[in-house]
Amino acid sequence: MHVSQAPARPRPRARHFSLTSNGQDSHPLIWTAAGYTLVAGIVSMVLGLLTVAHIAGTILGLTAFLVGLLAQMLSATRNERMVIVTGIVAAFVGMGLGFAHGGFV
Repeated sequence: MHVSQAPARPRPRARHFSLTSNGQDSHPLIWTAAGYTLVAGIVSMVLGLLTVAHIAGTILGLTAFLVGLLAQMLSATRNERMVIVTGIVAAFVGMGLGFAHGGFV
């Protein structure tokens, strides 16, 4: 008597985090610009809150905002755009706080 066995199911693979959502090679220049936008945007927010550092917050926020806009135009994946937009918003807030405390003066 032969007992048939159920076919073996493949093991579910653990999902891993990847910065590229399109399955192709990464875009190192875009990720560098996105990283700069995010980090500089957060730093400009902190500096914009300080009245003694409003000039640095304004300049850093402005550069992060412009680099973020350029990176947004060249981005190819959703993950890139999520990081870039987060950085653009942080840079805009930091730049606005810097302008509110005196701007470039």
